[in-house]
Amino acid sequence: MIEITILAVLQGIAEFLPISSSGHLVLAQNLLKVNAPGMQLDIFLHLGTLISICVFYFSVIKRIVLDFDWRYVAKIIVSAIPAIVVALLFKDRLEQAFDSTEAVGVALVFTGVVLILTRTMHAGCRDNSFKSALVMGLAQALALIPGVSRSGMTLVGAKAAKVEAVKSAEFSFLMSAPLIVGASLLELIKAFSSSIGAEASNMSHLALIYGTLLSGVVGYASLKILVKTLVSKYFWLFGVYCIVVGVVCVAVG
Repeated sequence: MIEITILAVLQGIAEFLPISSSGHLVLAQNLLKVNAPGMQLDIFLHLGTLISICVFYFSVIKRIVLDFDWRYVAKIIVSAIPAIVVALLFKDRLEQAFDSTEAVGVALVFTGVVLILTRTMHAGCRDNSFKSALVMGLAQALALIPGVSRSGMTLVGAKAAKVEAVKSAEFSFLMSAPLIVGASLLELIKAFSSSIGAEASNMSHLALIYGTLLSGVVGYASLKILVKTLVSKYFWLFGVYCIVVGVVCVAVG
């Protein structure tokens, strides 16, 4: 339960704040001696953060569904294409990258530098367009590299496209939902065809529900913090944090 608590909190915080969940998982494994989440637990932790997205943006999702806003849905589809293509072409290499603490650390430092550079970027006032959706999609594809923050890269991409801060956060996290669902379904299929039976016998349903709820609650709080930070002048400070964590990852590697 202690490991589930640590991993659920890390998932809830790092999935949304621009600090890279993969980088923090590597750090947890090396410094805190926490084992990587099992396949079943990993699926449920991601389900928790997906629930937090749905709750936080419930009114937006409701509007999209009731108004049948096909343009918004089309933009989400456009944004997902680059990540899908990169994942299919470089799946094995991306998975191998998780084994290198030093590589993750370098990627975190890269994330930090990019976030700090946002200090020189002026705030935008535009709504999301197909062009900005593609830019954010390309940024999301780059974030498949472990240690590169998905939320950080997509939000920087939106800022470069002059998208208004709150709108960029909204689209950034809604565009992640299909990828989370797709990845979770793939992992679930692989799990059922391999070791999920043995794993399930060692993990109670109560523990899985606890991890899901905790990652969801922490994720919801992280979303609120991020949206408030985006409209302030302190967003770049996440970059300083990423550089520090990246250096630690390289040092312990």
